[in-house]
Amino acid sequence: MLNAVLRKSFSKSACRRFASSTSLSSENHYDIIVAGGGMVGSTLACTLSKNPILSNRKILLLEASKEFNWKPTEKYSNRVVALNPNTRKLFEKIGFWKHIENVRYSPVCKIQAWDALSESMISFDSNNHVDEVAYIVENSLILYAANIENQSLHNLNIINDAKIKSCNLAIHEDEEIQVELENGASYTCELLLGCDGVNSKVREAMGVQYVGWNYKQMGLVATLNLSEDTEENRIAWQRYIPTGTIALLPLNTKQSSLVWCNTNENIKQLLKLSPEQFVDELNSALWKQYEKNDIVNQATKCLGSILKTLDAPANIMQQLPPSICSIEESSRAAFPLGFGHAANYIRKGVALVGDAAHRVHPLGGQGVNLGFGDICSLDEILGNAAYSGRKLNNLLDLRKYETARQRHNVPTMLALDGLQKLYTTDFTPVVLLRSLGLQLTHALTPVKRAIIEQASH
Repeated sequence: MLNAVLRKSFSKSACRRFASSTSLSSENHYDIIVAGGGMVGSTLACTLSKNPILSNRKILLLEASKEFNWKPTEKYSNRVVALNPNTRKLFEKIGFWKHIENVRYSPVCKIQAWDALSESMISFDSNNHVDEVAYIVENSLILYAANIENQSLHNLNIINDAKIKSCNLAIHEDEEIQVELENGASYTCELLLGCDGVNSKVREAMGVQYVGWNYKQMGLVATLNLSEDTEENRIAWQRYIPTGTIALLPLNTKQSSLVWCNTNENIKQLLKLSPEQFVDELNSALWKQYEKNDIVNQATKCLGSILKTLDAPANIMQQLPPSICSIEESSRAAFPLGFGHAANYIRKGVALVGDAAHRVHPLGGQGVNLGFGDICSLDEILGNAAYSGRKLNNLLDLRKYETARQRHNVPTMLALDGLQKLYTTDFTPVVLLRSLGLQLTHALTPVKRAIIEQASH
């Protein structure tokens, strides 16, 4: 009799949910717990909660920080990300983009990168001058959009100041996962999703092998004021210098965001400089003419001539980066850079997402986009599992997620790690190799298109 009533009152997927979960009467039991409420965790919680197939599942978002109460101001935040087109599609789908659009973002129509030791360059343009290559958005603005959307979801509960003490993972088929907080509260779930960053408690509880190293570099960020107000500030610039990389990301017609990767010692010194001294050092790093090696010069000129005879794109810098006149007060900050990757993203009833699973160097602007790609994959796989009547913690479904994402993430991570090592030396054979490689890649349109497609997923 009860089953008949349930069939009349709920959809087929809802029936499966009640049949597969016996502890839902407990207010501390959830179908899914998302550990970590940063950009990736908040987006994941919203995405799963808005999935029509998962709309009747109870989801809990645990965030270690206090309640987010940031409000947009005229002053830009000093931490920004370059979102790829696929991430924008995800944000449009779950309602984030309308909030971002109502505040501000900057489209990037071109990326230009060049080697200071040879002037070899590569540029990536938007396809057919229609689609943007990327979108520069403040981290805080993404969290602001997530907060608005998440507060309206009936099946999502958010707990702030929720620092995880331990995770007791399931061993046997019918066991629940238990998450204990430092304040003594305890919650159980069918599926635990670890979005709790580089020092993930969830990954620690899983006991998976984690490979990581420190680059002995730091990334310095700041908000820059340009010397000239220009409507054409739609280019992301990146210069490779012997000690690291400098990237200028457009914010508006007269401001850009800086990401300067350099040695720990150099970054600490740059933080101590007065604003005027810092601007002088930055302009010098952007414009300084380094001594060129004759062998490298001759080789790049020879290759350039060959490419011209083949009617390939010429390796000539068509545009110069803007000069900087000042920095926004108190906008300088720095963070350590490193590499990390979990050998396994999943185990029974658990999956790692974002920085908990992978950490990369920021020179390609791909770090957070890899995490948003994880979200798209997990959302599709869990939706299919629920539609087919399988439990959310089904190991075969979770393995599909792990396989799909590792096939994408690992090559991207290795490429970025290789670039970091390739561009932090002035050893002549390496400079020659990377300069010729940059010229060839710039000239081969199919290769550049493949790089853009890889970076967009």
